[in-house]
Amino acid sequence: MNAFDSLGKILIFIGLVLVVVGLVVLLLPKVPFLGKFPGDLFFKGDKFSIYFPITTSIIISIILTLLFSLFRR
Repeated sequence: MNAFDSLGKILIFIGLVLVVVGLVVLLLPKVPFLGKFPGDLFFKGDKFSIYFPITTSIIISIILTLLFSLFRR
């Protein structure tokens, strides 16, 4: 196998990953319930605001864990 063959495959894989990440970034704000779960904390002061999406992070982590475990088999 030529060194350029493996480099080409790696570049194609990286490109596909970037396309998927780009689509997720574009479509994620259109999900109405994401970021508005009961465990997500939002603090607003006079000159600042802090947002901690704790429940959203846990739910995304569980979903990704299930997906990765399915693809690993």
